[in-house]
Amino acid sequence: MEAEAKGMNFPDELSHLVRTDEPLGPLVWLGIGGPARFFAEPLDWDQFAQLYSFAVAEGMAVRVLGSGSNVLVREAGFDGLVLSMAAAPTSELKIDGNRLVAGAGAKLSNAVIKSVGAGLAGLEHLIGIPGTVGGGVIGNASAGGRDLGSAVAEISVLDSTGTRRSISQEDAGFGHRKTSLVGQIVCEVTFQLEPSDITALNKRMQKLWISRNSQRPSQHSRIAMPFVDPDGISADELIQNVGLAGIREGDVSLDSRQPNYLIAHEGATSEQCVRLIDRIREQVHLQTGVDLQLNLQIW
Repeated sequence: MEAEAKGMNFPDELSHLVRTDEPLGPLVWLGIGGPARFFAEPLDWDQFAQLYSFAVAEGMAVRVLGSGSNVLVREAGFDGLVLSMAAAPTSELKIDGNRLVAGAGAKLSNAVIKSVGAGLAGLEHLIGIPGTVGGGVIGNASAGGRDLGSAVAEISVLDSTGTRRSISQEDAGFGHRKTSLVGQIVCEVTFQLEPSDITALNKRMQKLWISRNSQRPSQHSRIAMPFVDPDGISADELIQNVGLAGIREGDVSLDSRQPNYLIAHEGATSEQCVRLIDRIREQVHLQTGVDLQLNLQIW
């Protein structure tokens, strides 16, 4: 369906990129959700910037879709423009000396593999962490006591006019599983890494990969991690301690062994997901005083 039929006249040079009523459920890990009013997969950063700045100027809500690992879409869908980072130019990975320059759409695990293959240390502890580089940087993904922000040298972001600008590590506001980048469009991230022995790096990476894969509910394909680990304790431990492992709401449940995994069974809905998440947050807060923060973005 043409975008004009939905009440929006995109510029002629961009209109061929825009689809309407695009189903989002198949594009996110949980497999839940209605359509995007407008959807585009820009082929390069120029197109991305033009689409984004046009939508902002028109007062349209915009969301960026990476791998979809931490997105819950409501059945009503998203009344705005969804920009996909699936195209190759938005997920490019380049080695430049001791630096890795990564497009925001690149999978975080691919960035790890690329850096390890070049004999560069600093990201290998993040192998097996789902999501993209852009999402990982915005949420300051962490594992093994180290966060992604510690390896960041520079971040390229897009402002509302479609102009790119650079943000330093210091100005990004890296903290425990958070940054000041929320709401910004990350285009590219430059990581400053350290030369290291490739064989040792590969062994460490493979060991972590095996360990993380063994912790994931392998019998379920529609999963997501709903909560951010609080500082000093994992969400998994908190949920176990208050007796909520395996809790179910309709066709949605937490895994009984790894309860920081939300599982969408056949027939699951976004409302069931939200109700279950709210129940867990309420009980954890009542019993421990900890306010669990969401890892999931709810569209």
